[in-house]
Amino acid sequence: MNRLLFLSLAVTSVLAQAQQCRARASWPTEKWPEALVNPTAKAAELKALEDYAFTLVGKPEERKGYRTNALVVVKNGAIVYEKYARGWDASGRQLSWSVAKSVSSTLAGVAVQQGLMNLDDSVCKHLPEYADDPVVCAIAVKHFLTFGSGLQWQEEYEDKGYQVSSVIAMLFGVGHKDQVRHVLTHRKLREPGTQFVYSTGDAHVVGALAKKALTAKHGPDAFWTQLFEPIGMKNVVFEEDLAGSPLGGSFVYATARDFAKLGYLMLNDGCWNDQRLLPVGWVQRATTPSETFRANRGDCSGATLPANEFQLPCEGTPNGYMWWLNRPPADGVEKPWKDAPDDTYAALGHWGQRIIVIPSEDLVIARNGDDREGSIPVNELVKLVLPLVRP
Repeated sequence: MNRLLFLSLAVTSVLAQAQQCRARASWPTEKWPEALVNPTAKAAELKALEDYAFTLVGKPEERKGYRTNALVVVKNGAIVYEKYARGWDASGRQLSWSVAKSVSSTLAGVAVQQGLMNLDDSVCKHLPEYADDPVVCAIAVKHFLTFGSGLQWQEEYEDKGYQVSSVIAMLFGVGHKDQVRHVLTHRKLREPGTQFVYSTGDAHVVGALAKKALTAKHGPDAFWTQLFEPIGMKNVVFEEDLAGSPLGGSFVYATARDFAKLGYLMLNDGCWNDQRLLPVGWVQRATTPSETFRANRGDCSGATLPANEFQLPCEGTPNGYMWWLNRPPADGVEKPWKDAPDDTYAALGHWGQRIIVIPSEDLVIARNGDDREGSIPVNELVKLVLPLVRP
């Protein structure tokens, strides 16, 4: 055989294998399969998990302790554990807070897969109303996707006034009517891609970019027809501001079962039922420390990441495409979640919202809560779930 022809066929075969989707016995588009753990055989493990995650501390109105509303554990493609508390059930849509950032990054991936957006695109290609602003036009999609826009931002929450907090001003103050404009009119502080600064504003822009790209081809329901409906997330509410931009950093509502489906899409390399929704290699890049994060090894000087959201200092938790990673942020530094497998990654939100994915365990954990004294730690949750699902 001609050597060039042989090499061409070999490359074609490798590419074809890379694009293949993982075979599954079933896909939970309509309904999750169930294979619940044996409550007798796993009595001690169940008690340990539930004592930690569901025990009420003090009076309900005091909002103390870890206040879990919903906990869904998916192992090998089936729900093996599910519990609700404090009036919630499987039909209850819950506010994701910053888990929405991971939803927005996934929608951006859908747009890239369809050739409707490129990560190197200038923001102005998709938001042409800013074409006369050289600061905005110098920022690429990838910079917003990796918290590296370079725009000034101060991330503070309910204990600060909107005069101090950029995000409070955006969501509830002077910027609430047109929140993307509020973000993009902040002054340039650094060159794009040179400084990791955690920013709900950056995530809002990612959501707006994904909407512009997808709706141009698929219409106003594109988020649903191109992502949520294909993977069976049937209960999603994605709030928008008065200007019609999705609030991609904070305001996505869904059930715990639906949030688990987003994790399951990532677990399966962006494939669902033999359909590739995310580009080949997207999940790997999304769960690898980004160029922006590596540019300063996660030094978050100039930003304030709320300690009660992630239970770790900013420099301790590497980030990819708005997914948080169990990777050491630098040589000689421990990984953030010491009792979790190295390949663990997560979508994390205020007051204890979590989607935790562990590929080596074929495991997804979706948790919604209302933790007001400090969000439930990823490490402790994983540490208690693993004995429950392992033989």
